Amino acid sequence: MPSPVDRTAGPDGAEHTAAPSAPPARERVGRRQRWRRWRRSRPFWGGLVTALAGAEICAIPLAPMEVMLHQGIAGVPSVLLGIVMIMLGVSVWWSPQYRSLAGVVTTLIAAAALVMSNLGGFLIGTILGIVGGAMTFAWQPVAPSRHSTGTAPPSPAATAADT
Repeated sequence: MPSPVDRTAGPDGAEHTAAPSAPPARERVGRRQRWRRWRRSRPFWGGLVTALAGAEICAIPLAPMEVMLHQGIAGVPSVLLGIVMIMLGVSVWWSPQYRSLAGVVTTLIAAAALVMSNLGGFLIGTILGIVGGAMTFAWQPVAPSRHSTGTAPPSPAATAADT
């Protein structure tokens, strides 16, 4: 396995080091394609918006006193609701089969945060939570295209002639 830094002998016989070379364009495209394929095979954006909503709801009680309202023990539900929303957002990335349950629970928690957590993180967390829950619930896996298998889809004229 070659080292990341290439060592070569110079004309004076001393060893010189060259900067590590950039990965080949083909490898960069491969990484990008793998990332795109992974991202499209799960409700990525719904999970991201849900996690951001949870972080926003969770951050308000932990903010300096000038930013947050005086809460006392009431800050505990805010932090717990935020942590649960972050967990739901990240969990749909690794288990997309639970997207329906996670979407509904996220929406319910976002609505509960409106009452239990400084108007749901000053309304921003609640709105993000409802949008993220809806995106997660509405996401559907994309079926593999027929073009990738080499068979062409039937033309509309051919299917109309069959009936």
